[in-house]
Amino acid sequence: MQAPKDADARRAIKPVVVYPPDTLPPVNLHAYQTAVEAYDRIGEVLVPPRDGRAFHVPAGGAFRITSVEGPQVGDLNLFNANDLTERFFSGKTRAIHGTHVNAGDHLWSVLPYLRPMATIIDDTLGWYGFDTFGGGIHDVIGTRCDPYTGKLLSGDDYHYCCHSNLTRALADETGLPLAEAEMHVHDVLNVFMCTGFTRDTGQYFMKASPVRPGDHITFLANIDLLGVLSACPGGDCGGEHSSDAAACHPLLVEVLDGTPPAGWSEPALNAYDRSHGR
Repeated sequence: MQAPKDADARRAIKPVVVYPPDTLPPVNLHAYQTAVEAYDRIGEVLVPPRDGRAFHVPAGGAFRITSVEGPQVGDLNLFNANDLTERFFSGKTRAIHGTHVNAGDHLWSVLPYLRPMATIIDDTLGWYGFDTFGGGIHDVIGTRCDPYTGKLLSGDDYHYCCHSNLTRALADETGLPLAEAEMHVHDVLNVFMCTGFTRDTGQYFMKASPVRPGDHITFLANIDLLGVLSACPGGDCGGEHSSDAAACHPLLVEVLDGTPPAGWSEPALNAYDRSHGR
């Protein structure tokens, strides 16, 4: 198709950030980090390779995900521990903070709740930024590897994709039937994963994560949380991800609790009146 005469002018129009977060209350990272350093560890969960596990975090507490034994990425779901319908909203998190999240960013819940569920307060991979391929760490652009896409593209049945791992773990934790638990599993925060979009075709890509044993990311829980984490079958996601081909390692989740940072309070539900013009 032939481009119009003003094609270059149209492409040159300056972009506008859709949801600038400048009006959000600032996060005092130093205060948050100092407070959490004094927290006690009240629990831990070791997520086995190619499997998922659930954990609970009280409001005002914290949780830390750490790479152990070898490079490994994880897929994280978050729920209001008292109401599974309030869950993580990766799309709005992406719209507000960008394709990849870092210290100071929030993980937001779905409509109509739309409030910060958790706040990233520390990230040992924060140095990475964006590489020459456009790759960054901790993305909210991918969905989660799942057996349905695998079946569609390869014709194979693989039962240890992150979607299935999250489904089993949520069912085990809540007592819900597997089919019902699956309907609550949602798009994830890809913890430690290095991803981006190709420059020429705009396709989602992954590359080997720079995560190493001891690297971690820490979150402050703004509400009572039920977390579910899958140790992805892709390992460091430098190659295959919906198979047993990659070397995989466990992920450690530590749950911490103590006196919340000064000025912190549990966020209220979104104040929109839900009248929708009626």
